[in-house]
Amino acid sequence: MPAPKTPAAPEPPSPDEPSETAQLVDRIEEELGLLARNVDILEKLAKSPPIGIIRLSEALHLPIHKTRYSLHLLEREGVIQPSADGAVITEKARAFWSELNASLDRMQGIIQHLKQRAAEHEPKSPPGRKGY
Repeated sequence: MPAPKTPAAPEPPSPDEPSETAQLVDRIEEELGLLARNVDILEKLAKSPPIGIIRLSEALHLPIHKTRYSLHLLEREGVIQPSADGAVITEKARAFWSELNASLDRMQGIIQHLKQRAAEHEPKSPPGRKGY
């Protein structure tokens, strides 16, 4: 009777492939980028309402598909609404700014904590001569 095969060890990711941790961090960065874009759009709408999708994307130097998606998210949150002349902000926008500020304060605390923990695990250079 042949011996059962042992499963092969998983291959380490190639240098070109991001690790799972890097992918996790990349997703968080992407979400923060989306949040920043949504904030840019909301600010623009607050300063010059109403504004249509084409003018908005041109003013913010964004592709139309990204502008459309952000408008969809903001409308779903109830902070903007469509009008015949373009999107306009709603009364909920004021609460959004307060909630955003509080959320960013909480995130800042979490980020500081994570930075301290990551610094504790960074490789330290070996003692010895320097500069050679």
